[in-house]
Amino acid sequence: MTMKNQPAIFEEHEIRRVYDEATETWWFSVIDIVQVLTQQPDYQAARNYWKVLKNRLKKEGSESVTKCNRLKLPAADGKNYLTDVATAETLLRLVQSVPSPKAEPIKLWLAKVGYERMQEMADPALSLNRARETWQRHGRSEKWIQQRMTGQETRNKLTDYWANHDIKRGDEFAILTNIIHQEWSGVSVQAHKELKGLKSQNLRDHMSEAELIFTALAELSTRQIAESVEATGMDENETAAKTGGRIAKKARLELEGKTGRKVVSAENYLPPTGRKGLREK
Repeated sequence: MTMKNQPAIFEEHEIRRVYDEATETWWFSVIDIVQVLTQQPDYQAARNYWKVLKNRLKKEGSESVTKCNRLKLPAADGKNYLTDVATAETLLRLVQSVPSPKAEPIKLWLAKVGYERMQEMADPALSLNRARETWQRHGRSEKWIQQRMTGQETRNKLTDYWANHDIKRGDEFAILTNIIHQEWSGVSVQAHKELKGLKSQNLRDHMSEAELIFTALAELSTRQIAESVEATGMDENETAAKTGGRIAKKARLELEGKTGRKVVSAENYLPPTGRKGLREK
């Protein structure tokens, strides 16, 4: 089964999901949906709510629960854990079991996500356009958006290489990504997220232009080094990841020495809560 992760956004909330390319089906995190429906800011509370609801629906013989699956999704600590997931069709039924003013909006959103995926399969450029529109709504500058999209293209080429050279999606992708990030930035992916005050948010969506550029340089270097030696499997690709990351680290240190400013920072694009946010120039 070939799958990929790509969080969806519902009213500023990230909904984790996994796409099964073999069956062309999105599997969404049930707890993330429940968290939106219950308007519960605490993830653990939403998890407990779903646990109770799940047991009740089981006793009632609900088919919705039996149609749920368990797949690995990334958590706030950066690791992947098994969690309950369901298709949009199943979630539409589960939503009816949760009294919430968000029930109708989430049902419309689920239907829209399914339709948009079909459109994107016919025309992949649509997914890029939607990403651009989302970042524009969030106030990102055109300069930042272009760098974010360029970086994503670089990232995709690297993961395509990994997928074709005996690297497993999920944990092994995450391990190599963390090695590259640790090498160029001096901090792990999770430590970088914590520095910025992020939880379930995508780290790259909260990077400065410089952070995006050095991430892309590290990943570009890693891929080209891996290609030059035809790196295959974890051991060989770990070596390429460390070397690629160090190339970007050398450039970062040289820039910091010239400017006197650190590239890795605590700045982010979160709504103002007393923390300093990034400012577009």
